[in-house]
Amino acid sequence: MDLASVNEELAEIDGQIGDILRALQNGFQKLDKIKDANRRSRQLEELTDKMRDCKRLIKDFERVSKDEAGRADPETARMLHDRKQSMIKELNSYVALKKQHQSESKRVDLFDGPSVEDGFGEENVLLASNMTNQQLMDQGNQLMDETDQAIARSKQTVQETINVGTETAAALKAQTEQMSRVVNELDSIHFSIKKASQLVKEIGRQVATDRCIMAMLFLIVAGVIAIIIVKIVNPHNKDIPNIPGLAPPVSRRLMR
Repeated sequence: MDLASVNEELAEIDGQIGDILRALQNGFQKLDKIKDANRRSRQLEELTDKMRDCKRLIKDFERVSKDEAGRADPETARMLHDRKQSMIKELNSYVALKKQHQSESKRVDLFDGPSVEDGFGEENVLLASNMTNQQLMDQGNQLMDETDQAIARSKQTVQETINVGTETAAALKAQTEQMSRVVNELDSIHFSIKKASQLVKEIGRQVATDRCIMAMLFLIVAGVIAIIIVKIVNPHNKDIPNIPGLAPPVSRRLMR
């Protein structure tokens, strides 16, 4: 029975699921031929995404088929149920294949043997399935030793980084203290310059005051000298008073 005659949405979903199931079949066939672990892992991720999409579409198919089964005859409902079970069975077979490949990949990933695609011969690739238990244990111990060495190198690098960081912090602290001392010295110099400026201003004011006093004294002395001279030259001048402490001039009589 054609699903398009039953429900166009069911037919469309069935077509999408069929395309994904065919893509899964081709993908797993290609996966068997891939030897590189990284490429196998990427291929498995792509196939896992396709299986996830297929599971979502099967749920949509189940939802629409349930709605359609309530309106359809028993034969159509049984056909839809069988179609859904067939798709679930096929999808489960691919899920089992995926788990099998994942298990094989985990066993092969324990070893870092050279890749065939890197130019090495296929005889140099030692698969875990062809190794004895003793070889597996020896390879595992070697891998753990290499891991321990890598961890030791990482610890040494971290310790060196810590030491460099400690030295850098100490240098920064010393530079900070030196800058603090420089700032304090600059503050002291600025304070000294300010005090010197104030002192210079005070000295300037004192010098100006001394000059004024000297000028006044000079004027007073000059005035006194001028009065004395005028008094000596013209003793009978009544407009000029006698200077205290200065005796009046003696009048001389001419002898005949």
